[in-house]
Formats: sequence, C-alpha cells, structure tokens
Amino acid sequence: MEQGLLFEILGWTASITMILGYLPQAIQTIRTRNTDGIALPTFLMMGIGSACFMLQGILHQPDTLWALFFTNLITTICSVIVFSIKMYNDYFSKKK
Repeated sequence: MEQGLLFEILGWTASITMILGYLPQAIQTIRTRNTDGIALPTFLMMGIGSACFMLQGILHQPDTLWALFFTNLITTICSVIVFSIKMYNDYFSKKK
C-alpha cells in the first residue's frame, strides 16, 4: 500500500473515532443539561487542544490536513457547547 494512502486512511480513521468519542457526551449534555459528572478544566483543555489542532491542520503547508482540521473543528464545537452548559449550570444557575 502506498504510504500516502495509508496516511490518509489513518487520518480519516482517527477523525471518525475522535468525533464518535465526543458526540455522545455533547448530545447527552445538550439533551439533559446535566453536567454534574463533567470536569470543567478537562473540557476547557480539550477544547483548547482541539482548536490548536484545527489551526495546525489548516495551516499545514503545502497541503491542508483536512482530516485533522474537520475532526478538530467538530470536537472544538462540541467542547464549547459542553463547556458553556457546564459554566451556566455551575456559575449562573446558582445565582437564581
């Protein structure tokens, strides 16, 4: 198998598995609004890491690493959603 093809297959396989790892937590959090078992620093760091990998994928020259970019775009969005709900639950809903 050509090395470039193997590189692409591994990249897209990693993409799919990473997205499938993030989506259930994001979907569950959106549906239930329950964030009791979620560590705020963890989702903050994961979101920052995903955003950095997203930028790395788009800035890679001469070829953009699309698998890296799209995976981390989706995981960044999921992290921001979960982080936002967690912040609302932990800090803003207690003030009511």
